[in-house]
Amino acid sequence: MGGVNRTNGAANLLAPRNHNAALVLDLLRRSGTEGISRLELAERTGLTPQAVSKITARLREDGLVAEAGRRASTGGKPRTVLRLVRDAGHAVGLHLERDESTVVLCDLTGAVVAERRAPLDFGAGADVVIEAAAREVEALPGGRGGSVLGVGVALPGPLDHRRGVLQRVTGFPQWEGFPLRDVLARRLGVPVVVDKDTNAAALGLAVGGEVGGGSGFGSGAESGAGGGSFAYLHLGTGLGAGLVIDGAVHRGARTGAGEFGHQVIQLGGALCGCGDRGCIEALCLGAVARGEVDEAARVLGVGAANLVGLLDIDLVLLGGRTVAAEPEVFVRGVGGVLGARARREGVREGAVPVRVAPGGARGVAEGAAQLLLAPLFGRGEG
Repeated sequence: MGGVNRTNGAANLLAPRNHNAALVLDLLRRSGTEGISRLELAERTGLTPQAVSKITARLREDGLVAEAGRRASTGGKPRTVLRLVRDAGHAVGLHLERDESTVVLCDLTGAVVAERRAPLDFGAGADVVIEAAAREVEALPGGRGGSVLGVGVALPGPLDHRRGVLQRVTGFPQWEGFPLRDVLARRLGVPVVVDKDTNAAALGLAVGGEVGGGSGFGSGAESGAGGGSFAYLHLGTGLGAGLVIDGAVHRGARTGAGEFGHQVIQLGGALCGCGDRGCIEALCLGAVARGEVDEAARVLGVGAANLVGLLDIDLVLLGGRTVAAEPEVFVRGVGGVLGARARREGVREGAVPVRVAPGGARGVAEGAAQLLLAPLFGRGEG
């Protein structure tokens, strides 16, 4: 990647790790600058002190863990505290929209240390788009001198995330079958992981610990991947959903889950870019184009109510530039439809809550970086 220095620690971090090592790494990550002692790691993971000592010794050899001082104990000598070396490696998150690219550089904790945004024409062809994206990645401040683990790419689906191959992206049939992962990896010289934009955003939200509020989401050794389920609805130049079920991103057998925008809710309705009629995406974007944002929010609410009814999820999160332009209108409109449904069904707990997703305009790009980072800490498949 244009002179990136991949340290031994960064290279070793990409190597497969067993479940126990991932638990230890995750607790070190979440302990922040205060750090955590080996005894506490043993108590919170259920591992023996000997096993923890072996794991942390390997992590120290790789340059991923360092001592953070000593802490007084209730008896005996003070305990040595360990911390994650957050800048021992970095992940790039790249969000390719139909008309714009956003790229972020994140440290091992997922914190953004650099960001770039540029216009993009997704219809200009694969060669043009790949080269433009690669140049944005290489232009990240600190990117060339840092230890970059790889690049996570998030873009509109449908696609095969395991092979990194695009399928028939709505409105851009020329991309069908394009092996984006392999082509970009050759161009940059680092590993590349590809997923739908909505899945990446949902992963970022699930591992970021920002969607709690009593909805059952957790993190780390004590709660595994978390027990909650939510839908992230992304309305920008298109409409899609990222689904987290029982704490894990639900992609489906063919990465087809979450093609939310192409559910038909009006037979014979407006023509959609996918070729069908009456899709929620066409109805939503059509209402926005007419300046009828309240109507767009109501339509989005109907789709959200379908998801709630099918999956019994705990929370609906809204994102994307169209939502960001009128967040209160969309929260009120979607929440109103869900509230009416809950009252009709006599749901004692009340309606499923609706909120704007944290992360703002770079939320998808941050989630794309987590495609690389999360698996390292046992927090999800990349």
